[in-house]
Amino acid sequence: MLRSFPGLAPDFPPPAAPREPVTIEQIGRTRTDPYAWMKAANWREVMRDASVLDARIRDHLEAENAWTHAQLETPTAELRDALFLEMRGRIKEDESSVPVVDGPWAYYRRFRDGGEYPVFARRPAASAFDASAAEEVLIDGDAMGAEADYFDIRRAEHSPDHRLFAYAVDDQGSEFYSLRVRDLAAGADLTDRIDGCYGDFAWSADSRAIYWVERDANARPTAVFRRVLGSGEDELVYREPDPGFFVGVHRSLSGRFIFIVSRDHTTSEWRVFPADAETPAPRVIALRERDVDYSVVDWGNRFVVRTNSGGAVDFRLCETPLDVGDGDAPQLTEITPHRPGVLLLDVMAFRDHLVRLERAEGLPRLVVRERASGEEHTVAFGEAAYSIAASAGLTYDTTTLRFDYSSPATPSEVYDYDMAQRTRILRKRQTIPSGHDPNDYVVERVMAPAADGASIPVSILRRTSTPLDGSAPLLLYGYGAYGITIPADFRTARLSLVDRGFIYAIAHVRGSTAKGYQWYLDGKLDRKANTFTDFLAAAEHLTRGGYSSRGRVIAMGGSAGGMLVGAVVNLDPLMFAGAIAAVPFVDVLNTMSDEDLPLTPPEWPEWGNPLQDPAAYDAIAAYSPYDQTGDKPYPPLLVTGGLSDPRVTYWEPAKWVARLRAEAPDGGPYFLKINMEAGHGGASGRFSGLRETALEFAFAVTAAQAAGARLAPIAHQNEKRSAIEP
Repeated sequence: MLRSFPGLAPDFPPPAAPREPVTIEQIGRTRTDPYAWMKAANWREVMRDASVLDARIRDHLEAENAWTHAQLETPTAELRDALFLEMRGRIKEDESSVPVVDGPWAYYRRFRDGGEYPVFARRPAASAFDASAAEEVLIDGDAMGAEADYFDIRRAEHSPDHRLFAYAVDDQGSEFYSLRVRDLAAGADLTDRIDGCYGDFAWSADSRAIYWVERDANARPTAVFRRVLGSGEDELVYREPDPGFFVGVHRSLSGRFIFIVSRDHTTSEWRVFPADAETPAPRVIALRERDVDYSVVDWGNRFVVRTNSGGAVDFRLCETPLDVGDGDAPQLTEITPHRPGVLLLDVMAFRDHLVRLERAEGLPRLVVRERASGEEHTVAFGEAAYSIAASAGLTYDTTTLRFDYSSPATPSEVYDYDMAQRTRILRKRQTIPSGHDPNDYVVERVMAPAADGASIPVSILRRTSTPLDGSAPLLLYGYGAYGITIPADFRTARLSLVDRGFIYAIAHVRGSTAKGYQWYLDGKLDRKANTFTDFLAAAEHLTRGGYSSRGRVIAMGGSAGGMLVGAVVNLDPLMFAGAIAAVPFVDVLNTMSDEDLPLTPPEWPEWGNPLQDPAAYDAIAAYSPYDQTGDKPYPPLLVTGGLSDPRVTYWEPAKWVARLRAEAPDGGPYFLKINMEAGHGGASGRFSGLRETALEFAFAVTAAQAAGARLAPIAHQNEKRSAIEP
């Protein structure tokens, strides 16, 4: 092998998957797929029941897992255990969320010592912030998930009259949820149980009915139904005719309206009807128009609309009457005009205030508008890089806005902000049981120059003692798709790398909205290559600045970020000491050509449609990691997947690793880890999930050691954590 990797046993070769080439002819182009057999013919059934997977495919995946276990997990067992204990030692095991008041009750969720899953509970509103007050347990996640290999509660919400509690559970990782409703007085679930749904739901105003979203045979959320509890029957409210649009449902903060939203990645259409309607008749607020995205909240006697219509690339804020016609072009009165470079991310409406969440030059901010006077003020924050998550809570008639603030070095702080008095109350500061001093760390934000003159924001976390002489290993994280921006927030797990001398950086590449919506547009479709070259430009800039050196960088990304990892190791494999591709979307051309897969039609606006558009076919083929695999000096790779994953199907990482082994045998090594009991998010429990992170970080540390990077001793950390129980 061109790259050394400690611990490999040469007498135990990796699995060699049979090559069975399938020729695919498509819009005048031909390609060959040597590993198409890894896609199970019954993949739909496999997502819901892993036991029906074809034995040949299962045997191959298990052989891959066995090789990774022997060649990576076993040699790094001591390191993985140390990482796991460090990461667990930073978690307050009996963690509890800040209660949210709704009428007579304050609702929250908490974890017990050693608990994997949340307990949902409430206490009287008068004792909302008294942790010693008596509580009522609504559902116990630990009890429900005790016997499951995988367990996830997607949503949980009480009824408006506080008598019932609805929750959606997935025990496969397939994202097919079972919707259940608990009678809180009886402490038992109603007979109403809706299986195979999307997990999205909304209560009617009278608490008698629940609106839920169906997931069809192709795993797409396509219809909204109404279930009157106790009836056992479902009434169709809306079915989306376009397979490229997904459907969601929610109730407005005021409680007056139910919204049904149809959208793909760039276009949306909203329907509305009264939450107390006995016979719902959804009205369209504004008919869908290609690449026009809008969202709606109700505010007194009007709807407030966030929209990019009229050429407002970074969105503007408008208002329109509540009686807007069914699909007629709404009469929009502008509240906040379009400001190029200031991205309007979200809007929340309270009785007397309107709140905007914006991002400018990569940094978020909150702007509060007073309804009576129209006066605005901004909530100020001070660090060089930080994250804000704002919540509207459960009460419309309030002057309190809740937000969560953190930075890469500053643990989460939850504040209640009085919008009228402009004062804030700290409700909770994240506790790090093993100890944490933000002054031990440096948070920086640099701008990396791209070849075309663009400046790429990069958020950086390092210890104050880490030298900037090029000797440190650098983990560079990236995503860059769908307009999603990775926040510069606080994550305790990262400290296990940073305390070992790693520098942790996030490249806010094009394809995200870090610098506005145009930043997103410049990283999709025929401009997708900008995402990859931006990531490499960030790596080059950081190595030139002494943060690391070529050959000492670990690339990391998940899902569409895993595709980024695959693309950049194709473009510049010698930049990297290793790469971690989590559930990577790497078989882009085949996936975007398979219109039966759950996400394919909705994602054509993001990647292009290679079934109909030759230019889209050529653009995807030029970067698709699976199709661009060749005989190159690839770095060591850790590639993960989930057997029941409906977003990135298991065969994508499996096919990619097989092709890497066959076509680049002198690179690597290539480790594949398929979770046979989980989907896109990996293990479901909070501690079992840490085991997966520990494997990723153990790989990163081992790859950095093999590259000769400088790793710091962590005796001071071990001393702090010696008293922490696992």
